Amino acid sequence: FNLFVLAMLALDLGVFHRHAHAVSTREATAWSVAWIALAILFAGGIYYFLGRQAGLEFVTGYLIEKALSIDNIFVFLLVFSYFSVPAEHQHRILLWGVLGALIMRGAMIATGAYLIAQFQWVLYVFGFLLVATGIRMARQKEHAVRPEANPVIRLVRSAIPVVNSYEGKNFFVRERTGDGTRLAATPLFVVLVLIETTDLIFAIDSIPAIFAVTQNTFLVYTSNVFAILGLRSLYFLLAGVVTRFHYLKVGLALVLIFVGAKMLLMDLYKVPIGVSLGVVGAVIAGSVLLSLVYPKRKAGPSQ
Repeated sequence: FNLFVLAMLALDLGVFHRHAHAVSTREATAWSVAWIALAILFAGGIYYFLGRQAGLEFVTGYLIEKALSIDNIFVFLLVFSYFSVPAEHQHRILLWGVLGALIMRGAMIATGAYLIAQFQWVLYVFGFLLVATGIRMARQKEHAVRPEANPVIRLVRSAIPVVNSYEGKNFFVRERTGDGTRLAATPLFVVLVLIETTDLIFAIDSIPAIFAVTQNTFLVYTSNVFAILGLRSLYFLLAGVVTRFHYLKVGLALVLIFVGAKMLLMDLYKVPIGVSLGVVGAVIAGSVLLSLVYPKRKAGPSQ
């Protein structure tokens, strides 16, 4: 599976996006359909080789992670806008961000699986974390990005010089000084670090949510990876319209609360995986539909 992922990323970077360019809606749509189709084919393989239960667990985990990844898109929009990242370099940042996310999430999933195997009560900790996160998300009015307050960004700026302008697609450049030259980071690298740390924060919510669906590490990992791989194309596809889904945050909060409660009550009643899939799908679809039927009112001039 990892060889397949690396081959697809190499094909993406080395063939289709070898030259920096702004990703069009048509291109983003094609890649989004391709990644979703691959996930569906993989789910079919899971169903055939591992059975109906495993197939439904994969689909539910994939749907949860896919929905939660939409929340990342809001942050990506704010970060790219804050740093005025050129459109032709946004794909490169997200591609390297995906590579970093795969490594981080793989390590976090392995750690979570080990803790659950050794200490069953960790599931209750995950459940409580998900419910608390869902409540906090429902009460949060809007996203806020403050790069200057990010300790990792401050660490980067203190550890290595940062030039003021973008230098093409480069993350690092040689800067001339009075004593010769020195290695300096470009704003593109600063943005990459911020994207990576943001994904790490989101992973703290999303990974326990999938463990609420299944404790099969292979299913947790593969459903997570498939959702991440499609995140870049989903961003370019939805970047212009995602702000219209103003009820989606409430829907995601309800999903987190549901899976967290399911985890907390697992010893009293085990919710069938088919019911979990139906609830997650209905809540997400309902929140999107409500956003379209009842669009957010624009603030008018004060009377």
